[in-house]
Amino acid sequence: MRRPALAAAIGILLTSCTTAGSADTHAAATTPAPVGPGSGSDGRVYVTNQQDDTLSVIDARTYTVVATVKAGKAPEGVAVAPGGRHVYIANNGSAQVSVLDTRTNKITTTVPVEKSPTGVGLSPDGRSLYVANGGSNTVSVIDTGTNRVAARIPVGKSPVSVTFSRDGSTAYVANSGSGSLSVINTRTHKVTGNLAAGHSPVGVAVTPDGKSAYVADEVAARVLAVGTRTRQATAVPVGEGPFDVAIGPDGKSVYAAVLGPGQVSVIDTGNNRVSSTISVGPTGTDPFNIEVTHQAVYVTEQAAGTLTVIDPKSNKVVATVSVGTSPYGVAVG
Repeated sequence: MRRPALAAAIGILLTSCTTAGSADTHAAATTPAPVGPGSGSDGRVYVTNQQDDTLSVIDARTYTVVATVKAGKAPEGVAVAPGGRHVYIANNGSAQVSVLDTRTNKITTTVPVEKSPTGVGLSPDGRSLYVANGGSNTVSVIDTGTNRVAARIPVGKSPVSVTFSRDGSTAYVANSGSGSLSVINTRTHKVTGNLAAGHSPVGVAVTPDGKSAYVADEVAARVLAVGTRTRQATAVPVGEGPFDVAIGPDGKSVYAAVLGPGQVSVIDTGNNRVSSTISVGPTGTDPFNIEVTHQAVYVTEQAAGTLTVIDPKSNKVVATVSVGTSPYGVAVG
């Protein structure tokens, strides 16, 4: 079900945090940008629609919906296999993962997992799908070769999202109920430690060098830059209700979807300050999950029922695509 609106930002900071300032440069959404239909290499964009129980398939060259696929109940997280052959959908309401064949846009397999699967993360080699089971406080590891659960990993309370180091040796799980990141050795499928990650960590992304994890600390209205080795954190105020973060391919920018003001905040990883903000709609639009490629920044907007496309070079909105009801996850392949 759709997450409720959040209270105003609260000033709870980690003991080890420093608060970084913000340069608030608003990028207008009306000026034509250099990217657009037919200009990039992204093939398909996949958006889960919670209340429709569907997956929208979008042509990234034309920004049009080319298929709508029936998924399980309340689909949330979504991931695309390397090469784009399969898409994996976490169905929160039916405790399963659906596997889509992208050649036919049909669900070919469903894999039972545990209660309330929310976020999914695919290992860089595509062999393992990690599923955050928010209602079971576990991660299910699916072998994508057999589409069977190969391991069950206990983590913190209410895990929401999963990401990997670039080399795939480590997975990080954001536990919104325990204010932590579980650090998992992907060879042994064991938790090797936990990192303090604020009040309510939801989205997480790791820099290409693996030194920092950026965490959307939803209730505290900030993104935390957490040193994966130093365990020190820097707090970056971004506005009320940041839910997801994604790191640009070059590692220089972090994009945060911020629910309250209806914006994407762009953070410079060099100084951990907000370098610009991009309006994606009025208050109540609810920008929710975010994905970044060389071509574009893609943001789902739950209340508006849309996917917004942003040019990462100009930080301007170049397209808005109507999808289903209460869009949640987004993945590109």
